[in-house]
Amino acid sequence: MTLEPVHMRKISELAKRIDRSFEYEEPKTADDIYKLLEELKIDGKVILRAVDRLFRGMVRTALMAQCEDPYPVTYACDSGSTNPKTYDSGLFVDFCHCALAATPTDLDLQRYRTIVCAAYSSSQKVAMQSTEGWEEFDEGMGRAKLVRIAPDELKKKASDMVHSLAMYLAESEHILYMMDRMDPAGFFIMDGPIYPKQLMYWVVLGDEEVQLRRNDDARKALQNYIDIMDHFLEKRAPVIGFVKNPLDMQIMDTVRKKGVGFDLPWMLDTQFFRNVLSLEKCANGGFRQGAGNGRNGKSGDGINGPGNAYITYTNWFQQPNRFYEKLLNGTSPLAAGDKLQDGLRHKFPPEDYALCFFMLYVPSKDVVFKVEAPYGLVKDDFLRMQITKKVLFDLSLHGFPLTLTKADHVAKIRKVERKEIDKFFENMNPDTDYNDLRWGNISEV
Repeated sequence: MTLEPVHMRKISELAKRIDRSFEYEEPKTADDIYKLLEELKIDGKVILRAVDRLFRGMVRTALMAQCEDPYPVTYACDSGSTNPKTYDSGLFVDFCHCALAATPTDLDLQRYRTIVCAAYSSSQKVAMQSTEGWEEFDEGMGRAKLVRIAPDELKKKASDMVHSLAMYLAESEHILYMMDRMDPAGFFIMDGPIYPKQLMYWVVLGDEEVQLRRNDDARKALQNYIDIMDHFLEKRAPVIGFVKNPLDMQIMDTVRKKGVGFDLPWMLDTQFFRNVLSLEKCANGGFRQGAGNGRNGKSGDGINGPGNAYITYTNWFQQPNRFYEKLLNGTSPLAAGDKLQDGLRHKFPPEDYALCFFMLYVPSKDVVFKVEAPYGLVKDDFLRMQITKKVLFDLSLHGFPLTLTKADHVAKIRKVERKEIDKFFENMNPDTDYNDLRWGNISEV
C-alpha cells in the first residue's frame, strides 16, 4: 500500500473540513431553478423551454419491467476506435469501426460493418491516397474508406480532429447504409448525442489553425446527420441519442448569468439534475407518479428494498438556440449551414432539427443519463410518450439499454487489436511516452 493509516487519517481530516462546509438548502435551490426551466432566456433568446409542461416523473422499476415493450424490435449503433495514434514520422491516424446490433439478435445485420481510417500529416510532401468511394470486403458485408485532412486544414488539435472525422463519418455513413435493412417499426438508439457537436463547433468557428470547413469529408459528415434525421422524420419513426456521461454546463451557466438572486452551488447541469431528481433530497415533492404509487426507495434500502427501486425523470426540453456560447446559433447541424458557402440540404423546417432532451436519474446506480431526439419527433405527443416509455422500460429491465450494450460489444476495438494495428505500419514506430511504459502491461478489462 502507498497510503498508510497515518496518511488516511490526515486525508480524512481534510475531507471532513470540505464536507462540513456544504450546508446549502439544495432541495429548495434545485426546485426554484427547475421552475425557471419552463422557459429560460438570456439576451432575448430562448435557451431552453419545456415541451408541453414542466414536471418530474417517477416509475418503480419492478412494475415498469412488467409492462409491454412499446417497441419490441430495437436497433443500436456504436463504433470502436483505435483512438488517435501518433508515429515518429509525424503521422496522426485513427481507425473507427462501426456496427449495428438488434434485439432480438440479428446476426446478418450485425455482420455489416463500416471502417473509416482518418489520417493527417503536416508535411506537404506526404501524398496519402484517400479512397474514391468505398472499398468492399467480407463478401460485400463490409465497407472501408481512407480519408485525410490536408496539411493546410490543420495547425493544431490534430488528435481531436482526426478522431472526430473518423468517428462521425463512420457512424453516420453506417447508419445511412443500414437504413433500408432495419424494420421501419423499430426503435433506433445512437450511442451518445444525436449530432456531431465537436465537428459542428470547428466547422463554424473557422479558426485560422483549424480549417475543417474546407474538408469535403467533414462537410459530408454534417450532411449525413441531417439526412439521418430526415429519414426518421419522414417515417415518423423514433430515434434517440443515449448520452451516458452528459457534461453540459449550459443551463447552469445561463442561470448564473441571469443573476437569479440565490446561491448556485452547481457548475455542471448533471449535478443539478441529480439533486432535482432525488426523491430523498426533494421529499417526493412535485413528482408525478408513473407505474405504481407510494414512496420508493433505493435498491437495497431496508424497508424500501429492491422491489421498490425507482427511476426519476424530467419532462422533455427543447434547446432551440446557442451551442458553445455565441458561436453556434442553433443546436443542429443546420446551425453550421449558414457558415458554409454551399449550405446544407434539409427536407423539414429548421426548428424540426432542434435538439430536445430529457434527463433520467437511476438511484440504484447513482447515475444521470440524458436522452436526445429532434424536435420534429418530440413535438408529437404520442411519439414523445412512446419514446419516454421505451427508455424507462429498457432501464427498468436491464439497468442500461441492452441493444446499446450489444452494439458496444460488437464494435469495440480491443487493446490487443490496437497493438496489432501498430505492427501494420512497418516503416514507422509509434510514439511512446512514460505512461505507455508504466501502464502498457496492465490488462484491459
